[in-house]
Amino acid sequence: MAKKPRLRFGAFLAPHHPIGEHPMLQFRRDLDLVEQLDDLGYDEFWCGEHHSSGWEMIASPEMFLAAAGERTKRIRLGTGVISLPYHHPYNVAQRMVQLDHMTGGRAIFGSGPGALASDAHTLGIDPMTQRDRQDEAIAIIRRLFNGELVTAKSDWFTMNDAALQILPLQEEMPFVVASQISPSGMTLAGKYGIGIISLGSMSTQGLMALPTQWGFAEDAAKKYGQTVDRANWRVLLSWHIAETREQAQREAGPGLMRWHNEYNVKTLQRPGLQPFTSPEDAVEKTAGGENAASTIGTPDDLVKTIKNLMQASGGVGTIIGFVHDWANPENTRRSWDMVARYVVPEINGYIDTLRKSQTFVIENREIFERAGQAVMAKIMENDKAAAALPLTGPGRVAIPLVNAPDLKKKA
Repeated sequence: MAKKPRLRFGAFLAPHHPIGEHPMLQFRRDLDLVEQLDDLGYDEFWCGEHHSSGWEMIASPEMFLAAAGERTKRIRLGTGVISLPYHHPYNVAQRMVQLDHMTGGRAIFGSGPGALASDAHTLGIDPMTQRDRQDEAIAIIRRLFNGELVTAKSDWFTMNDAALQILPLQEEMPFVVASQISPSGMTLAGKYGIGIISLGSMSTQGLMALPTQWGFAEDAAKKYGQTVDRANWRVLLSWHIAETREQAQREAGPGLMRWHNEYNVKTLQRPGLQPFTSPEDAVEKTAGGENAASTIGTPDDLVKTIKNLMQASGGVGTIIGFVHDWANPENTRRSWDMVARYVVPEINGYIDTLRKSQTFVIENREIFERAGQAVMAKIMENDKAAAALPLTGPGRVAIPLVNAPDLKKKA
């Protein structure tokens, strides 16, 4: 039987931390999480760049990931994302190359146009220019990574004979663009033949739109003579996992309600959203039903969600879990642990052959009776051993003498 491609797993830290806790301790707890995920075998960790909203307080993903690189050994570290219109492309390229070397070649360059309107306002950037600037910056950074000497002049940056002193440690650092609602992210991925991280999949509408979104990437790739690979497509999901659904809902419900009401409704004022009225209402509207965008339940529930996503989307390469504070830190860590222990091996078939081996032993007992007869034969050859053999009674082991008349006679 042909071995299926392995589905990779990762985590995405925006972060979304409720206001009230000491920022220093939040940073440290986030770094602890990266270390835990590395130990558990997760493939990737992503963190974002934000400059406002109060809840999202990592301003430099490169700085955070450099610290994470010192605590970890194998997990790949992605910028999720660097908002390219906020930075001179040459500085972005230099910082990413430095991060790649400092992490031993584990950096993934994720970029976006900038998600928060308040960030663009702070920097005096017209939102209408952001997506075009991301496109322009990607083209320049790719040339710099390739070791080219670049002279370029734009309405927002100038470069004269610019070349990187150090090139990426990796032969080719992965490029990934963020995609949410508009086609621009998918179109950029197709234009340059690079990877995608779909962030809009955290809503039910976003999940249903994944096939259409992938079509945008394929159309753009065809137009520009590129190819896109589903293996380089990452899709974001949110979950909280516990031993039972009731326990998961009890642990996550109040925090989910707070996140929705205080962040999405009150702070960002997302159109059309209404506050949840109770933790139970939050769980039902977020994780209830077959097409729910979030999973709050058991490992089996998340396995079902991922299998449904793979079928609906046509296949992706990596499932990225959204890091949140719906539950307390202890229960959150246990949730990530349970996903690694039970969901990842179930999805990737790591325990299929163990089950087959167990079934074979159960269904073929006659093969192993011969081994018991061999042991009994040796025992019966020794008079003292035969006399001391406990054949019956509570707690005693009786070795069957089926099909061994010679042993019975000797006894």
